[in-house]
Amino acid sequence: MKAVSLRSVNFLFLCAVFVLSSGCAQSTSLNKGDKAPLFTARGSMAGKDFDFSMKKALAKGPVVLYFYPSAYTQGCDLEAHTFSEMKDEFEKANATIIGVSADDLSRLHDFSADPDYCAGNFPVASDPKGEIAAQYGLKISKGQPGAKDVRGREIGHGFLPRVTFVIAKSGKIEAVFSSQKDGISPDEHVKKSLEIVKEL
Repeated sequence: MKAVSLRSVNFLFLCAVFVLSSGCAQSTSLNKGDKAPLFTARGSMAGKDFDFSMKKALAKGPVVLYFYPSAYTQGCDLEAHTFSEMKDEFEKANATIIGVSADDLSRLHDFSADPDYCAGNFPVASDPKGEIAAQYGLKISKGQPGAKDVRGREIGHGFLPRVTFVIAKSGKIEAVFSSQKDGISPDEHVKKSLEIVKEL
């Protein structure tokens, strides 16, 4: 993965603390056993426009739906990189991966094609107003003024909490992982999701 200056890491850490303390709690998040809401979204796959349909994805098999704060920030970069590296394992389980954030399509085109992160291996969708997240009981928080990504570019949007839903082909939620509630790292979201889809 790309090297990041200590200054950037420290600043992004402060941003993360701000996000967690500014109402990113997902107390009404859907739980295991709930029916996953169906939705469609515009996104990017390998740098190109992509239309995602939860209904169509579930027709093929399980879906790993993960919400994340922002592309090109430390935890989200690690999470995307890990999903990309393990893509073949998810495919063996007939599982679809879809990441959702409040990033606009321009940022997602860069992120989805970036060889250090999504690497063109799975799509990421845009939810700028947090409308998709709200269906899953998640709240979007206000972005921190002046917050920049690892490229030094201003982020300029709100943040979704880092929460992963593993959804069976039937549409039932099999597991929910939250970094805030469960205290798990971004890459653990990926590994735990893979463990579950292998059992479905």
